[in-house]
Amino acid sequence: MPLSPLAVLIALSIPVAASAGPVDDIVRLDLLPGWRTAEGTQVAGFRISLAPGWKTYWRAPGEAGIPPRIDWNGSENVAGAAFRWPVPEVFEIGGYETYGYSDQVVLPVEIAPARAGAPMRIEGRLEIGVCQEVCVPVSLDFAADLPRTEQRDPTLALALADRAHTPAEAGIGPARCSVAPTGEGLSLTATLPAMPGARAVVVETGDDALWAAPVEMRRDGGTVVASTRISHVSGAPVTLDRSALVLTMIGEGEAVEFRGCAPT
Repeated sequence: MPLSPLAVLIALSIPVAASAGPVDDIVRLDLLPGWRTAEGTQVAGFRISLAPGWKTYWRAPGEAGIPPRIDWNGSENVAGAAFRWPVPEVFEIGGYETYGYSDQVVLPVEIAPARAGAPMRIEGRLEIGVCQEVCVPVSLDFAADLPRTEQRDPTLALALADRAHTPAEAGIGPARCSVAPTGEGLSLTATLPAMPGARAVVVETGDDALWAAPVEMRRDGGTVVASTRISHVSGAPVTLDRSALVLTMIGEGEAVEFRGCAPT
């Protein structure tokens, strides 16, 4: 499976506590060392525990929020890593629609070694935003030597299973999109097969230089129609790669992730 570049981001192993500095009463980070896969990668995880009423954010935080960022500086024999995101909740914070997690979340991460079979150590800093009535940026340090065990951690395995389904797994068809130029970029209208209980659709462009406005969602018979505007952060002309689009339809405790969007 593809792994992102390094620069980006309980079974038999005791979780390793990570320091949270002056916000220990709000958030705690535990590192789950995980297990080594048959392919030689390591499945580990970050367990984030939050004080009552506090929330943290998904990879796409919504109209307001701080997306998680990770610095692997200090790690040894690590070539790349990819998060496996659990299904987020939909929140209203300060009048804005946001996506994230409350109480506790385990974020699995699959880590690829630079040298197969050699010991692996991860060390660095996880930066997240936590919100109640106000939002606070938090930096959490972590460090652990990763075990070579093949025995799966059940807590981590449950988090891996709590993921968005593909359209095929959900038994529905693909997404279809129409694109039209506007004065400030492009308008995107996506038509998705309806999922029961759908509350939100999130559009990710796959390009950090492109910004997608909050999505307007409506139902049309057996479909969900999601509309947004896409602009370049510098005001430059927008070139959109349909194959890089990721559209996630989120319901109550479930989601469907559409990768790529064919023309209507």
